[in-house]
Amino acid sequence: MDPERNETTIDSHAFQALSPQDFAALGVDTIAYVKAVMVDDKAGFAIHAADGSPVAVMNDQEVAWAAVRQNGLEPLNVH
Repeated sequence: MDPERNETTIDSHAFQALSPQDFAALGVDTIAYVKAVMVDDKAGFAIHAADGSPVAVMNDQEVAWAAVRQNGLEPLNVH
C-alpha cells in the first residue's frame, strides 16, 4: 500500500477464487452506480447497488449522487 496514493494492492488470485455471487457482492456496502436512463420517454438517472440491484430513479444526476451519499455510499458513474 502506498500511503501517499491511498491505494491497496490486491492479489489477482484472490479474485479468481471468488464465486460469481461473492464477486457481485463486492462493494455492496461502499458503492452505488448511477446511470443515465430513459423512463417513459423521459431522461432520468438510475441508482443501482454494487451488485446491480435497482434502487431508485431520479430526475437529476446531482440529486441521484446526493441520495447515494446520504446513504453512506460512494457514487460511481456508469456509461
